[in-house]
Amino acid sequence: MSLILVGTPIGNLGDLSPRAVDALATADTIACEDTRRTRALLSHLGLPAGRRLLAVHDHNEAVEVTNVLARLDKGERVVVVTDAGMPGISDPGERLVAAAAAAGHAVDVVPGPSAMVAALVVSGLSTSRFCFEGFLPRKGSARAERLREVAADRRTTVIFEAPHRIRATVADLAGAAGGLRRVAVVRELTKLHEEIWRGTLAGAVEHLSTKEPRGEYVIVLDGAPPPEPADEIDVETALRARLDAGADKRSAVAEVTAALGVPKRTVYDIALRLWARESK
Repeated sequence: MSLILVGTPIGNLGDLSPRAVDALATADTIACEDTRRTRALLSHLGLPAGRRLLAVHDHNEAVEVTNVLARLDKGERVVVVTDAGMPGISDPGERLVAAAAAAGHAVDVVPGPSAMVAALVVSGLSTSRFCFEGFLPRKGSARAERLREVAADRRTTVIFEAPHRIRATVADLAGAAGGLRRVAVVRELTKLHEEIWRGTLAGAVEHLSTKEPRGEYVIVLDGAPPPEPADEIDVETALRARLDAGADKRSAVAEVTAALGVPKRTVYDIALRLWARESK
């Protein structure tokens, strides 16, 4: 029949919507990240689990796609949930959605809690443009490259992190983006020990050193500041570099205009003064 993505609470069970309860109650199959967690949720709601639960997690999602598609082919209503939040956001669900859509099945969503959105809006940082990084690579060149990309991004960046890696990740972000970059470090959203810390990356490093990190973390990092506008010396230096590399005058002006974001008329005027001085 259809595949239905259902958002489940990230902490406070009171955040479960009536539509989510109805979807869980009427599902033929519930594809869940952890059957124990979902069974407990159903028990809290007074709903039977029976044989409806199907484990679909990071390690078996690719294999279980075929099983889920077969159930949809038979006309079943298959609900997809994860341990907390929206399926498919740093959790299983993405492969199921892609496969079901490709096979022509209806895919619906029951919106619900999301740690990403909740942390973003409570961070106090800009929400007009943002990106979601999920979990950063754990080590090596992939991590170093991603840190450089995040540090240079002008948008607000949302990152998930586990408690045993939060100190290292915040320290690495401070090294890449500078200790003065603004950040919010959010812990245990909607739960009893919810904590929202706002400040700089340097301050966050110090804050996290004062006690043992516990719970799941979301880091919301302010975007990179806009670059300083190029001055006449910058333009002249760039023009000389391109001329020395073999570009003709017209190409040099066009390339510098594009590279520095300076109006073409301004670059051209600076170029004329430069060439006039050097022709004497």
